[in-house]
Formats: sequence, C-alpha cells, structure tokens
Amino acid sequence: MHFSHEHRQLFDTTKKFIETEVNPHVAEWERAGFWPAHEVLKKMGGLGLLGINKPESVGGLGLDYSYQVAFAEALGACACGALPMAIGVQTDMATPALARFGSDYLKDNYLKPAVAGDMVAAIAVSEAGAGSDVAGIKTTARRVGDEYVISGSKMWITNGTQADWACMLVNTGEGDRHGNKSLIVVPLDAKGIDRRQKLDKLGQRASDTAMIFLDEVKLPARHLIGAEGKGFTYQMQQFQEERLFLSASIVGSMEKVIDDTAAYTRQRRAFGQAILDNQYVQFRLAELKTEVEALRALTYRATDELVAGRDAALLCSMAKLKSGRLAREVTDGCLQFWGGQGYMWESSVAQFYRDLRLHSIGGGADEVMLGIISKRLGYGGKKKVG
Repeated sequence: MHFSHEHRQLFDTTKKFIETEVNPHVAEWERAGFWPAHEVLKKMGGLGLLGINKPESVGGLGLDYSYQVAFAEALGACACGALPMAIGVQTDMATPALARFGSDYLKDNYLKPAVAGDMVAAIAVSEAGAGSDVAGIKTTARRVGDEYVISGSKMWITNGTQADWACMLVNTGEGDRHGNKSLIVVPLDAKGIDRRQKLDKLGQRASDTAMIFLDEVKLPARHLIGAEGKGFTYQMQQFQEERLFLSASIVGSMEKVIDDTAAYTRQRRAFGQAILDNQYVQFRLAELKTEVEALRALTYRATDELVAGRDAALLCSMAKLKSGRLAREVTDGCLQFWGGQGYMWESSVAQFYRDLRLHSIGGGADEVMLGIISKRLGYGGKKKVG
C-alpha cells in the first residue's frame, strides 16, 4: 500500500480531530461509561470522515479502501481503545453491506444520515449463545405480508444504548444455517425493542455496550438489505473490512504503549540506574516495535488485495489474528516494566491493557481466525470462505 500525500492529509486531519475533540474528554467518558456519539459523529461527518470509501451518491468521498485504512490508523492516536472501536462500528461494521446491497430507500434513509453523522449506527450480530459462531444465532424474522416480525435478543452491541438503527443479522427461514439468514435495518426506537440493559465491561468503558431484546418487532419488508437468505454471505464480506479496520486501528495504540513505556522507564530508577539502561528492557521494546511494524506491513498488504478486488479473506484473517495477539503481548510486556505504577487504573499502559484485550475476541475470536487460515491454506480439510 502506497501512503500518498492524500493519504497523509487524511491521516493528519483524523489525528488532529482525535487530539482536539476526543482525547480531552476521554477520562470523563471513561467515568461515565458513555460517549456523546451523536455529537462526535456529527463533527466527523462534517469533515467527511464517515464515508471515506462510500459512494459519492450517498455523501461519501468515493475513495478506495486504502484511505479507510489510513483513517483507521490515525484513530490509534486516541487515548483509549473504546472510541476507535465505536467509530469503526459506524464506518466499517454496520454500513458496508448497506452500501453494497441496500436499496435506494435504505441508502437515502439510513446510509446517507450515517455518512453525514446525523444518525448513529450499530451492528447487531452476536447473541448470548452465538458470538463467534455467527451461524448459531437464534433471533428470527418471520415474513407476514409486507412486514417482518422480529423476536430474539442481541448481545454486546457497541453504541447500543444510543444508536438510531442497527444492521441486524436474523434467521428468515429454516434449513441450512448458512442460507437461512438475512440482514435487516432495524430502527432501534421501534415498538417492542428494549435496550436499557447497559453492560458493565472490563475495558472499552468510554463507549456504551448494550443487550437488545426484540419482542414481536414489526418492520416493513423493504428494510431487508439485498436478497433474503443472503445475510450470512453479506456478513462474511462485511467482516473483511471490519477485521482490516480493527487491525489498522490499534497499530498506533501499541506504538503509544511502547513509547510511553520507554519514556517512563527512562526516568524510573531502580538499583542505581534507569530501568531503560537494562539491555533486556531495550531489546524487548525494540523487538515489540519491530513486531508492530511487521503488523502494519501485513495490514497494508491485505489492503492491497482488497483494493485490487481479490479475495483478501486469508490476509485479513491473518492481520486480525496477529493484531489481537500482539496487542496482548505489547500491553502485558510493557506493563511489567512499569512495575506497581503500571497496575494503577489511571496509567496509560493499564488503559490499553484493558481496552485492547477485546481485539482477540471481537470481530471473530483468535480461534475462528485460525480456523479460517487453516482452511484457506488447506490444512483443515475442504477450503471454504470464512
């Protein structure tokens, strides 16, 4: 991936926004367990940051996905891990399928407002009994005349307490569990929806996460995205962008953890010398920095495949696996060098230790990524799309 002058301009604009409009409020939002999504996203929409790779016809910039990766990487300047994730839901998790397969009605009423920042979006796939096992969802939408009637529940929904609508995966038929699902745009103020259950999380506390209950929720059939029964396929395609976004968005976070650790160990003394004067500490930080740079290269290569229109599932899955595991290695290893101060809630290394742990779970757990990679490489039997 070539990082052009235009990529740099987009990166700098995004980073400046994070530093001026987000980071000064992170501590407050962490305490509240809530961020003002409508306010922040409206400002981002005004800068054109919510539709970078979306068509100009819906208010987007119409750029290729490499520019979206530059945007995601710039979000790594955030002082916490919750906000890049919450913003990414709007740009790379809830909207790709709608942009590709949605009707003009859905694009006009839901995608355009999301790109402009006038509506907050959520992605509703996971359930209490079906996290990484996407095909195991139980929520159903039965067709009754010109309506769908939806019943079930969704779990771990980022932006769930304040989103205006959700891109929701539901069962619309019987039989093959990969061919009986559909994606539906669900307005979250519809009668029969209860999303008051805000979840109390280990990390990512600056963004709200909810459990959503749906009791005989009636929606017009035109809220269906694309064709009925194609939802699993659409979601697997949507996952590729989600996984690339997640990989790119934490490169900067890991670099910050390493840099903060170097600065802290340079001034922290033990046994008559700075902690950083120990060769082991120097070598370990150098090794971690090298690993982060290797992750960046892998993410860029996966981006090239996606932009070229080739099947990028293998490399996207590798990047997602590597980013989640490396985040755990970086935050745990660096926290050790901080000693007792690293265990304090307010330290930056503790912040990312809590926040980045989710990346080995959300968007497809490490074990799911390994399953996809194995099958793609022919190690686990018949190859298939993951």
